Amino acid sequence: MLAISVFWIAALLLAYTYVGYPALVVALARIRPRPIRRGDSRPPVTVVMTVHNGAADLAAKLDNLSALDYPPGRVDIVVACDGCSDASAAIARGHTASPVTVLEFAERRGKAACLNDAVAVATGELLLMVDVRQRVEADALRRLASCLDDPSVGVAAGELRFEDPETGFAASVDAYWKYEKAIRLAESASGSAIGVSGALYAVRRSLFPTMPPGTVLDDVYVPMHVVRGGHRVVLEEGAVAWDRPSPGSAQERSRKLRTLAGNFQLVSLAPWLLVPGANPAWLRFVSHKLLRLLSPWLVLGFAIASVMLARSHGIYLLASAGLAVFVALLALARVAPAMARLLPVRLVTAFAHMNLYAAQALFAWVGNRRLHLW
Repeated sequence: MLAISVFWIAALLLAYTYVGYPALVVALARIRPRPIRRGDSRPPVTVVMTVHNGAADLAAKLDNLSALDYPPGRVDIVVACDGCSDASAAIARGHTASPVTVLEFAERRGKAACLNDAVAVATGELLLMVDVRQRVEADALRRLASCLDDPSVGVAAGELRFEDPETGFAASVDAYWKYEKAIRLAESASGSAIGVSGALYAVRRSLFPTMPPGTVLDDVYVPMHVVRGGHRVVLEEGAVAWDRPSPGSAQERSRKLRTLAGNFQLVSLAPWLLVPGANPAWLRFVSHKLLRLLSPWLVLGFAIASVMLARSHGIYLLASAGLAVFVALLALARVAPAMARLLPVRLVTAFAHMNLYAAQALFAWVGNRRLHLW
């Protein structure tokens, strides 16, 4: 019967995506760890940052970067202003605490095009890629550079943490991010992660690829090219950037739609990612990225099949009851916001929203060819 096939295929793939694969990489990290051989050479670094109308945060961010715990004279900054209509360029030029090169583009072209131009004028052996909004801990660059003293490492990524994550919708965002971070750390410890946070990662300048114009996810495109070239992508948990979580579902929806739609775009820009021989991290990429894009449709098939089969066997009735509890917890989060702090409610809310966004992302990618314009 078709409904039975749909039920079990969906159930097994969902279980693998959200439980099986994370358990697999955690086990690999414990059974066959690949430690990082850290050093203290402190090579020259160029900080690369692109902004679009970032005047509200830029001065504080430049002060933050100038206060990084790194040998004097070894850090310079390149700021690429992408069609800014505010005072971003003037603020960057007026910064005197560290050497700043300002690239000002009158036409808004997107982050990838600006990054390509910014990297072209960079002089550091290492590139520190950051965004304008997040506050970086003083020791973050030193920690990332230490990881890159290991010749097998091509990218070292920091950890994104949320300030005040225990309120409102932000609680579910933080719950999801902790889950995601645990998977990335396990991937790193067992070999290589497949993505990083664009808010804080360091890469060898010699390994930075020229990105196709319009690329949305530089923080996946760059790491995957580095992995393809035979280097590792690792996460340094102690290198921290602090961000503000989305206060409501509308803000989180906008951010996640762009990111998830960027995964569809990524496959179209780099189809080699789908080829096991060409992509050394094929299983990780499919398990961590692609199956999550398929997940909302698996959930839909699982739900429909469960209801159709509920009267035929106890296991399908139990699945239907579980779906009812799931919906009840979602409703509870809406009618009683104080309950959103409870871990089961946080996890259910995060799962529901992430799958809703993944479903919408497909249509966002198909219908928005200006997705790269932030």
